[in-house]
Amino acid sequence: MRTLYRSGAFRRSNDRARLVITTMMGMVLGYFIGISSPYVSLTKIRLPSNLISSLDVAFGDDHRRPSIERFFPENLVTPQIYVPTNPRGAETLPPRIVVPESDFYLRRLWGDPSKDLTKKPKYLVTFTVGLNQKDNIDAAVKKFSEDFQILLFHYDGRTSEWDEFQWSRHAIHISVRKQTKWWYAKRFLHPDVVAAYDYIFIWDEDLGVENFNGEKYIRLVKRHGLEISQPGLEPNSGLTWQMTKRRDDREVHNFVEIMAPVFSREAWRCVWHMIQNDLVHGWGLDFALRRCVEPAHEKIGVVDSQWIEHQFVPSLGSQPRVSRKQPFYLQR
Repeated sequence: MRTLYRSGAFRRSNDRARLVITTMMGMVLGYFIGISSPYVSLTKIRLPSNLISSLDVAFGDDHRRPSIERFFPENLVTPQIYVPTNPRGAETLPPRIVVPESDFYLRRLWGDPSKDLTKKPKYLVTFTVGLNQKDNIDAAVKKFSEDFQILLFHYDGRTSEWDEFQWSRHAIHISVRKQTKWWYAKRFLHPDVVAAYDYIFIWDEDLGVENFNGEKYIRLVKRHGLEISQPGLEPNSGLTWQMTKRRDDREVHNFVEIMAPVFSREAWRCVWHMIQNDLVHGWGLDFALRRCVEPAHEKIGVVDSQWIEHQFVPSLGSQPRVSRKQPFYLQR
């Protein structure tokens, strides 16, 4: 019995010795293989956006970053994120920090940003204005509720004089001298900048709005599914087109002129791309609007039950010309 016990103990001791020796040899062999093989350079990793979105928080949190970097020796290049579905130029950003759209919401310079906005306007109303028409614009702005963000494009460079109106202090003012509304619209109303607004009004300054109400107009536009629209024009306006004259026997009819157009967010994205950089007055643009909605005869219309009057006040056009160029250029 004693001999058998000693023999079993000896075998167990040999097994442990062999295990230790084998482990040490494996470690030595692995070390020499590792130093003799070239390291792998990870300069760019292409990952799908759904995988990156789960990792970007780890890369963005400072308290986790040291634990991640420990996996990479100092002689390795830190891997870069590449998400092809991000907007062009932002492929190396984690998707959760990419913000492709903006707005005209005014922000405070202090406090919690989440508390900046007590109310977010749903619609954007723009006027291209000169100071001579401030009373007319004041009357027009009062036809819109707090759901409408007001933006004024100043072609005469005079902005501070508008501060006499309370609403002007909450409006957006953009001043560039002697330009037309389509010049401003192309440069300041990019679809990604106005994406927060359901409808965008791009109006002239010489419109009478006694019979117009912004809230009622929006309800009619939504009811009839109009993507591009305008209020009806009072028939007593001497130069009113027959197609845009208000009709007493209906709420809406087809066609839209460029004087007071209203675009849905989706329609404006198309129209903005169609506007040429050298477009001035935009004459003829109204005939091309049908390219941006389908079917055009159902989604473009004049809202007859909410109408305006064109006052034909010469303002921008009355300013002296500084060159011999033609007063307008029709871009087809």
